[in-house]
Amino acid sequence: MKKPDIKQNPNPKMRYEITVTIDDAPGPFDRIEGSVDYKVSNDRCVPLTPITGATVAPEKRVPLELTRTSDHVYKGTVFVDLLQDEDYFGMGVCHWSVVAAGVDVYVQKMGFSGSLFHDNLLAGKTDTRYFSKRSYFATDMDLINSGNAKRTDFKNPDDTFSISMKAEEKLK
Repeated sequence: MKKPDIKQNPNPKMRYEITVTIDDAPGPFDRIEGSVDYKVSNDRCVPLTPITGATVAPEKRVPLELTRTSDHVYKGTVFVDLLQDEDYFGMGVCHWSVVAAGVDVYVQKMGFSGSLFHDNLLAGKTDTRYFSKRSYFATDMDLINSGNAKRTDFKNPDDTFSISMKAEEKLK
């Protein structure tokens, strides 16, 4: 299967402001990195792979630029319609969809990860991940920690910090 020439939509309109909030971390972070994952949502536009016969829908990850707006808050912009719907394989138009927006915040080698998936992103819901404060100090571990969905999953729930993500639709 040929790799499609994925183009950006020259006039994206579906704009969402992503807000990342870090609450009660035991110290500062060295850096924050964001990305947005897109995937073709209608796999009938994609040919079957020759050997397995499976359909592998094209995917693309693009950077999410985040700007610090206060000590614990970062903001960035996601365009849901960033990628151009197109007939890449001569089998009909492939339609792109956002899978998720994600962030990784780092203390040396240790990363803490948060994500906001498609449905929550479009609905303006908040997704929060909780992390043990002890893990913040494990800076020599080269690891991405995805945390837990519930603070009560921890033996000491009060000894946690969180990363929350929320999207708000913005009209141009």
